[in-house]
Amino acid sequence: MMLGQEPRQTTSNVGHLNKPSIQALIHGLNRHYYSIAINYRKNELEEKMLLNLHKKKWTDGLILKRFDTHSKTNEQTVQEMLNLAIKYNKAVQEEDELPPEKLAIANVGRQDAKKHLEEHVSNLMSS
Repeated sequence: MMLGQEPRQTTSNVGHLNKPSIQALIHGLNRHYYSIAINYRKNELEEKMLLNLHKKKWTDGLILKRFDTHSKTNEQTVQEMLNLAIKYNKAVQEEDELPPEKLAIANVGRQDAKKHLEEHVSNLMSS
């Protein structure tokens, strides 16, 4: 009890509170929660760990899928490959017919059949 104060420390977060937005006030949210900005720095190890969270583990390759679901996805992929092959044939024929200036304009917004076909082939080969 030095200097008439209590030995414990009192703290307050009043200075760090964000005022509610107009939209929050309209919805009446100012009475139900406080918004506090939390900011802290991560060290290199923590950043590395967070960047690696989405990666697959080496044991994921050993897990077998059910055959019926695997065969269905394979069938769907082969059907999509058939459609993409037809689209790619059309694109090659149009490439021969149209001049390069009109070809660039004609392909805007279209799906690149060759790229998707290659992707499907690699998926089928790896599964």
